[in-house]
Amino acid sequence: MPRTPAHGTRLDILEWLKDPVANFPSQRRPDPLAHGIDADRIAARLGVPRRVAESHLRLLVALGLLRAGRVGRRTYYRRDEVRIAEVARMFEKGW
Repeated sequence: MPRTPAHGTRLDILEWLKDPVANFPSQRRPDPLAHGIDADRIAARLGVPRRVAESHLRLLVALGLLRAGRVGRRTYYRRDEVRIAEVARMFEKGW
């Protein structure tokens, strides 16, 4: 598996998390906008085992593109819009 943020699966995850309510309608609690989406739902949408999804999610967190937070015993993931905007600006400048 490529270790770049541009891997298609990771781009899909980032795109889906732009609108978590529309893309993961089965999650009502905790609030998907406030807390994000859990790895089980992301794995199901990808059609992969949770551990595979978690490896993609861990890389996106390490890059700062996603934030991870715990609610109870689960970890939820949401986009870090500030960091994503910073990265986009770097690429616009020809970095």
